[in-house]
Amino acid sequence: METRLGIRTKIIMATIHKKVWQEYFEKIISGKKKLELRLADFEVNEGDTLVLEEWDKDKKEYTGRKVEVVATYILKTKGQIFWSAEEVEKYGFQIIQFEPKSK
Repeated sequence: METRLGIRTKIIMATIHKKVWQEYFEKIISGKKKLELRLADFEVNEGDTLVLEEWDKDKKEYTGRKVEVVATYILKTKGQIFWSAEEVEKYGFQIIQFEPKSK
């Protein structure tokens, strides 16, 4: 429940199903990969559940394995001007996952 202006409202989280190629699915279930780079052609918000379903891209079918994860942070890049179009074309993007360094 969330309270705004003295009114309590229930926030409804979405469940979103997405395909994941096998090599990435393995890294997700092992705990190594904790992020996704996706085309922003669907709505997702913090707290939504993603059902990631393993997809065999060669056979073009689901393997039957899936895992549920919760979206904890979303960065949308449309309209952001971090770099010029020329720099993006030349270098592309890299996604960096990180955790606090152990002391």
